[in-house]
Amino acid sequence: MEQKNNRSNFTGKIGFVLAAAGSAIGLGNIWRFPYLAAQYGGGIFLLVYIILAVTFGFALMTAEIAIGRKTGLSCIGAFAKLRKKFAFIGWIESVVPIIVLPYYSVIGGWVIKYFVSFSTGHAHAASSDTFFNEFIKSPAEPVLWFAIFMILTTVTVLLGVQKGVENVSKLLMPVLIVLSLFISVYTMFIPGAMEGVLYYISPNISKFSVNTVLAAMGQLFYSMSIAMGIMITYGSYLKKDVNIESSVKQIEIFDTAVAFLAGLMIIPAVFACSDGNVGQGPGLMFVTLPKVFETMRGGTVIGILFFLLVLFAALTSSVSMMETVVSIIMDKTGLKRKLSCVLVFIGAFIIGIPASLGNGIWENYKVLGMEFLTFFDFISNSVLMPIVAFLICIFVGYIIKPSAIIDEVNKTAPMKNEKMFELIIKYVAPICILLILITSILNAFGIFKI
Repeated sequence: MEQKNNRSNFTGKIGFVLAAAGSAIGLGNIWRFPYLAAQYGGGIFLLVYIILAVTFGFALMTAEIAIGRKTGLSCIGAFAKLRKKFAFIGWIESVVPIIVLPYYSVIGGWVIKYFVSFSTGHAHAASSDTFFNEFIKSPAEPVLWFAIFMILTTVTVLLGVQKGVENVSKLLMPVLIVLSLFISVYTMFIPGAMEGVLYYISPNISKFSVNTVLAAMGQLFYSMSIAMGIMITYGSYLKKDVNIESSVKQIEIFDTAVAFLAGLMIIPAVFACSDGNVGQGPGLMFVTLPKVFETMRGGTVIGILFFLLVLFAALTSSVSMMETVVSIIMDKTGLKRKLSCVLVFIGAFIIGIPASLGNGIWENYKVLGMEFLTFFDFISNSVLMPIVAFLICIFVGYIIKPSAIIDEVNKTAPMKNEKMFELIIKYVAPICILLILITSILNAFGIFKI
């Protein structure tokens, strides 16, 4: 049964924007954006990403938030309420945070491990070649840190929308921005870093390619919490007097600013200290960067601050994912928040154990040739999220029509970008998303490299 009465709300626009921005700003901004920027031309990648954020990202985020506010329900109930035959879109979308939350929390546990290591005087050990591998191959330690991260997330969600999600976002987001600015300024003054700064901020047209656009689109998709049910859920907590269009623009500014600052933190430092070799994924954050911090004056302090920043970013995102799943359970079953949180914690912990041990004692167990964490990431980010985003475009563009979203936005103030929204949601986004889906799958199996 659908439960809409007495639904929680954000206190206002600031709380909503900071919570939604906190969801969007996560590990994708901190480690994925910098290595993609370094790989696909630096400044030209940054320029393409910003253009896509204010067009493609704007349209999809606006659609999801408006759907949430219009229906006052999380993703399953929202699609069912608008068109019962299309409830399946909500069911598919609800699977995404269920898959992502556990393995994302595993990585969050790794971040806590490194933060504690740097904070307790073990920065030198943490920068060694063997530290990360020894840690993740331990039979118990990765699960312990994963559990700690899950507990932090669960406690926040247990407190509710205002006291938990909103208040934590209001506290952590400003601190995250300040830390990002501080570390960015510090790394820019490392001897030899200016070469990396210029590479990062100077668009070089000669480095532009189709792959640059595809990589930027994929990152935008990954970074902005689109097609995960999060923005629909947060939209359902949004009061009718909050301007959706301006809120989306502010969320995008926060998200893009932190991604930009992450590149400014990492690319110049790596250029200066590691000959410009910006690694990918765990290799960048947990192997390359600790070595960079080891070579820097005051590197231990910067390492502490960096992993604290990453922890805040990971926590605000994991909270949004757990809140989404909890909201779905509450809407569909009528269960109270406390019991829903406990059920999600238990389920996420069970699902997360293979991801936690898949690089260690369970490394011989593969799914489609991938260890568990990589497989979960592939299924959610490369398959399900593009499929959901494509279905949302078709649903908004051709089933309920763009006017349904525009009318919801107009309840507060006239929508300024109506024509752009309609053009993107009906024609541009579906084509782009299909390209992302096809190339991501081909890339995962080594058939086509982006």
